[in-house]
Amino acid sequence: MVIIGVDTGGTFTDFIYKKDDKWEVLKIPSTPDNPAEAVLRGLEIIGNDKKVITHGTTVATNTLLERKGAKTALITNRGFEDIIEIGRQNRKRLYDLYYRREEIPVKRENRYGLNCRVNSKGEIIEDLKEDELEDLIDRLKKDNVETVAVSFLFSFLNPYHEKVVKEKIEKELKIPVSASHEILPEFREFERTSTTVINAYVRPKMEGYLTYLKEKIGKEDTLKVMQSNGGSISVDVASKEPVRTILSGPAGGVIGAYRIGEVCGYKNLITFDMGGTSTDVSLIEGKPTYTTETEIAGLPVKVQMIDIHTVGAGGGSIAYLDEGGALKVGPESAGADPGPVCYGKGKRITVTDANLFLGRIVPEFFLGGKMKLYPDRVKEAFKDFSKEAKMDEIELAEGIIKVANSNMERAIRVISIERGYDPSQFSLFSFGGAGGLHAAELAKSLGIPRVIIPKNSGILSAFGMLMADVIKDYSTTVMLQAKESEYKHLEELFSIFEKRAVSDMEKEPVKEILFEKFLDMRYKGQSYEITVPFSKDFIESFHSLHEKKYGYKDEEKPVEIVNIRLKAIGITEKPEIIPVKEKRELSEDSFLGKRRIIWNGKEYECYVVDREKLHYENQIPSPSVVVEYSSTTFIPPFSNAYVDEYNNLIIEIE
Repeated sequence: MVIIGVDTGGTFTDFIYKKDDKWEVLKIPSTPDNPAEAVLRGLEIIGNDKKVITHGTTVATNTLLERKGAKTALITNRGFEDIIEIGRQNRKRLYDLYYRREEIPVKRENRYGLNCRVNSKGEIIEDLKEDELEDLIDRLKKDNVETVAVSFLFSFLNPYHEKVVKEKIEKELKIPVSASHEILPEFREFERTSTTVINAYVRPKMEGYLTYLKEKIGKEDTLKVMQSNGGSISVDVASKEPVRTILSGPAGGVIGAYRIGEVCGYKNLITFDMGGTSTDVSLIEGKPTYTTETEIAGLPVKVQMIDIHTVGAGGGSIAYLDEGGALKVGPESAGADPGPVCYGKGKRITVTDANLFLGRIVPEFFLGGKMKLYPDRVKEAFKDFSKEAKMDEIELAEGIIKVANSNMERAIRVISIERGYDPSQFSLFSFGGAGGLHAAELAKSLGIPRVIIPKNSGILSAFGMLMADVIKDYSTTVMLQAKESEYKHLEELFSIFEKRAVSDMEKEPVKEILFEKFLDMRYKGQSYEITVPFSKDFIESFHSLHEKKYGYKDEEKPVEIVNIRLKAIGITEKPEIIPVKEKRELSEDSFLGKRRIIWNGKEYECYVVDREKLHYENQIPSPSVVVEYSSTTFIPPFSNAYVDEYNNLIIEIE
């Protein structure tokens, strides 16, 4: 049996697999038109043995971003059809006169209202009418609707109307229906409706993709899908609730970093995942941080997911001059096709091309020497671009790196400094194909003392898929006054979720089930909540967390419990991270030669080091370029680097 982790990226599709008791890695170019083709091509290379595959996919994300989902209908209460478009009054670009909202996934003519109503106590005050429901079925059929979202007011208290509508549509029209009481049984109708609409919009595409993959890989093989919350789920659940896979790939990277950091003794990490198209950053303080306040393509997605901040800065990010002649980098990416100039087809200079021009990428060893690069094309492109920019070629290349770094630095500041965390108390955990080329300089500019780069860092997200447990999140709105007397009542509510979780986990290959309980709490009158771990001291915990986050607390003010949340964690078999006990001297065959690099406007002669030949406690001279199959690491002159007992490359920043 072969255990496989697969991560589909914008430029490469990454595989890590264990075959014949040996771990192997594989990177092949992604196929954006049909991501499944790259996955199947990789599985074919790996072989025909029985497989257990955990897959991180961008299908749901790309479907939403590109607005290529199915024709969707929204069914809600009469008079509330436009809630998905009205949304909140917040405007992020207040002074932009040319601002236009992103397209709503449901057109106005496909929003239908029914005369039915449940009040704020969950009581039915106006029931569904059979003739109205029949008319709705006829209209959906006439309009050739492909998928439906159902979201009624207060359905989280009483879902009866949603259940009736869902059952009727599925029976009569045989099309998928997403009901809000199943996707997000919480208050705030806009966020609940938005999340349900997104699920419905991407569901047919995701179902088709996973069905196609499942048919192609064989009946004996097991396929699981990575969720945005850092856990895996079955294909059946992912097909029905694809909104839970929106940040599937990046979540795998955070889990991989967390597991390695946990074993190696690094509890506080800032994860830095720089791929070909984007950079994803997240903060781990003992454990990964989670959020329910994510926004994708202009719409809120309120399911729980790892708190990941993404910017359009990657190896394939395109450099250009704006209308005022200023140098810009990204968010547009060259992707897998045509790719950077050095790949042989692209014509627009990217961050990868700038790294190659400055000597930080070694063409002979790129992707283990299996992918040819074209340095001459890069030189010609820089010659032309430097004339247009009226800059020296080296100045231009370093400028591209600095602009890209500043974009990524801002992203790290968002998840650390802006939230009250001091970066100097964390280590920068770098991965992704391009992460090692930028990590040390980013750490220096942010005051982060060390960079950790795991072995095969270019495929860490795929590795994280294998380290993931099965995780299922449950939540509901309760609106209770926070009193000590509520503790037993809350325990009873959690026990209902626990029974449901045990039932849901019966189909999953787990060894045991752990539960984590949380409360969304606020001071009475506030319109936002803080998620607090559930314990007998939950009220005191809320006051402390409120003070930490907002700088004050008011112990005299009444406190409300808005939502309860249960995280069910099904523990799975995972690859072991085993330390290396044997120490070896740094051997001559670790060095593959020397090359000229440019750093900070100066020319340096640096070593090219083979990471496969490095061992525990080996010290790497700086400056150096460390090459391995899945990535390249640049060790600048201001740093020292060594290999720890887990084969991580540790870069200490002076």
